[in-house]
Amino acid sequence: MGVFVFLPLVLPLTAWPIARLAEQRLHPATATRLLTGVAGVMAVCSTVCLGLLMVVGTAQLPGNPLPDGWSDPEVRAAVPYDEVAGRAAIPALLAVAVVCAGTLWRHGRVRRRAHRALAGLPGTGVAVLPDETPYAYALPGGARDRIVVTTALLSCLEPAERRALFAHERAHLTARHHRFLLVVQLAARANPFLRPLRTAVSYTAERWADEEAAHAVGSRRVVACAIGKAALVSRGTPLPTLAGFAAPGPVPRRVAALLEPAPAVRNWPSLFTTVGMATWAAAVGTALSAMSSANSAVTMVLILHAATPL
Repeated sequence: MGVFVFLPLVLPLTAWPIARLAEQRLHPATATRLLTGVAGVMAVCSTVCLGLLMVVGTAQLPGNPLPDGWSDPEVRAAVPYDEVAGRAAIPALLAVAVVCAGTLWRHGRVRRRAHRALAGLPGTGVAVLPDETPYAYALPGGARDRIVVTTALLSCLEPAERRALFAHERAHLTARHHRFLLVVQLAARANPFLRPLRTAVSYTAERWADEEAAHAVGSRRVVACAIGKAALVSRGTPLPTLAGFAAPGPVPRRVAALLEPAPAVRNWPSLFTTVGMATWAAAVGTALSAMSSANSAVTMVLILHAATPL
């Protein structure tokens, strides 16, 4: 395997340029899909390589249940610095498993709590809560997808701005933005080098919903005004893992983007641009990560098979 087993652990660095440029130069829908795909593939590849390193490290521990042949010098020779890397991979992979499981558990708990809180309300697509705290969010799953909004927020908006709010939250549900957000959250837990992509997707998913809302109501300025008003009175949603209309974050950037012409829809930028080169760099890094992890996995399986006594 050689150094190839370590490459997926650091190749996420190749995606840092596109994480920033995608927010500014790509259509939000394209940016969200691209960054989520890159983050997901790289996270899986780095986790696979951590698992391969852990096999080498675990086989060296006395009393382990693995076959004795897995600790032979021929097996360890496949991994550079096998003693240090193998032992370090054990707590690293356990930490990844714990934090990812915790993220999934919290995500499920928040959604269950939200659905239980709405259990006594009519089963319509919009749940209006008589709450003095202004907030709104999209709640997927359960018997049906729902938009949750409080009377306090509705009272702050004009009729056209209310339509923009509902169009924004409906876009979150239609495009299943919660899945993109969950993938990048798990990816950032699996490999800290992927955190810039998580931050970028949190922003581009909101921008995607903004653009869909602007198209639905026919006015970018109305959506910008609605976001600005909601940001002034709202402190975010009481359920932090759900997408909110004016969630804490770069609201001024969203408003400024809506006051400009709509971004062009292009599936893949030209190579002869800054964002194009960054996109190709991320694509090449992702491909190298996949090939390196696949090569390491196949090589390790063959070595372990040869070292396992019949």
